[in-house]
Amino acid sequence: MKALLLSAGIGSRLQPITSFLPKCLVPINGKVLLEYWFENLLQAGVKEFIVNTHYKHELVQEYIDTSPYKEMTTVVYEENLLNTGGTLLKCKELLGSEPFMLIHADNLSFCDFKGFIKSHLNASCSLSMMLFKTDTPSSCGIVEVDINGVVKEFFEKVQNPPSNLANGAVYICENSIFMLLENLQKIEIDFSLDVLPLLMGDINTYLNDVYHRDIGTVESFALAQIEIRALKLKNK
Repeated sequence: MKALLLSAGIGSRLQPITSFLPKCLVPINGKVLLEYWFENLLQAGVKEFIVNTHYKHELVQEYIDTSPYKEMTTVVYEENLLNTGGTLLKCKELLGSEPFMLIHADNLSFCDFKGFIKSHLNASCSLSMMLFKTDTPSSCGIVEVDINGVVKEFFEKVQNPPSNLANGAVYICENSIFMLLENLQKIEIDFSLDVLPLLMGDINTYLNDVYHRDIGTVESFALAQIEIRALKLKNK
C-alpha cells in the first residue's frame, strides 16, 4: 500500500515555530513529526510514500534526501496550494489503482494501523476514516455513524455537534475516489466540504483509541511533548 503524506501547510497557528520550520518537521520529543509517520506506516506494511510540499519545501526535501526513507519517497512540490482534494487529484498517477492512505501529516497518531488497513479491506466502502474522541468537538469535524460504523452525517466545526467522535484526517481511499474528484471540475478541492458530504453512507470508520493529536497550535505542540513521553513509558 502507498501513502500520501500531506505536508505543504503554512502552519500560521503554530507561529513562531513555523517561522523557521514547516509543520511536518517540528520536533516532538527529539524526533520530527514526519518521521513518526514513516516509522508507524512502515511497520503497518506501507512500502511507498508521496510527500507534497509548499511552505519551506526546501527543508522538507533536504530532510527526505538525507533520511533512510529517500528511496521509497516521491516529493511533489506545489507552487500554489491545492487543498487536500486538489493535491490528491494531482497525485492520481503516482497512487495507482490499489487502495492507498491519505494522511494530514501535521497530526501525530499512534494506533493499530494494520487493524485500520484490515478494517478498510473488510468493508465495502469507498473511504475509511480514522476517528478519535475529542474534548473539543466544536473545533473538529464530527461524525455520526450507524450500527455498522458507517458515517451517516458529518458536521464540520459546528457549535453543539451531536457527538465527540472526530475525524482524524487519516483516510484509506479506493481508487474510485478519483472519478468523484474529477467530476467536481475544480482545481482546489476541500476534502471536508467538497468530498465527504458526497460520500455519506460510503465511509467506513476506525476508532483510534491509542493516541491522536493535531499539532496545529503552540499549545497542542507543547502538550504532545509531554503526552508522547507518557505514552512511551506506558508501552515499555
